[in-house]
Amino acid sequence: MLRFFKKYRLFFIVLFVLSAIIITLFYNALTPKKHLPIYSPSMVNPELVDTTIQHVANKHTIADFAFVNQNGKTITQKDYEGKIYVADFFFTTCPTICPIMTTNMVWLQDKIKNNPKVMLLSHSVTPDIDSVPVLKKYALEKGVIDSKWNLVTGDKKDIYYIARKSYLAVKTGKPEELYDMVHTENFVLVDSKRRVRGFYDGTKMEDVQRLLDDINWLSAQEK
Repeated sequence: MLRFFKKYRLFFIVLFVLSAIIITLFYNALTPKKHLPIYSPSMVNPELVDTTIQHVANKHTIADFAFVNQNGKTITQKDYEGKIYVADFFFTTCPTICPIMTTNMVWLQDKIKNNPKVMLLSHSVTPDIDSVPVLKKYALEKGVIDSKWNLVTGDKKDIYYIARKSYLAVKTGKPEELYDMVHTENFVLVDSKRRVRGFYDGTKMEDVQRLLDDINWLSAQEK
């Protein structure tokens, strides 16, 4: 028996290697590959989308913007060009979901701070209250890294339009209060081509962890 195995040792080694390769190929073929959808307005809850674009089914991207951040700097798409980023809508005096969302965004900031491909962008939905000094104070309290995370304020109409027409993430207030917004808990993932790739509940850590996984996956695709 020993002589038999010695005689055919090379054969068994080759057979073992081929078996391992075949098993690996079958496993890879049967394991679903990760995929993130590219969201368009027609795919999203109509409550979160402006009526003028609800019919759009493809080629949706984030529009150009210009807002002022916590340091008084005007932030535009140029600052996010070629970047993966996470956007949300908040206000500094919010007593309910915002503190949880901010805590989770701070956690996310720590996870992506060494990845040059990824940034964060938070829009105030009460820009009349959230002035530059207010945002700066808030940023300092929360440990915002200026190079990674912009807290922005601006014209209320502009924030309203980009929330509903670009990020597809914010509900309106009463019909008679056209530019009043009821912000949601959504964190919105945007890829380097300005396309919406995911929505996540910013108040739930399991969703934020899933967001981080998706960020890392997107980042790896762009190497």
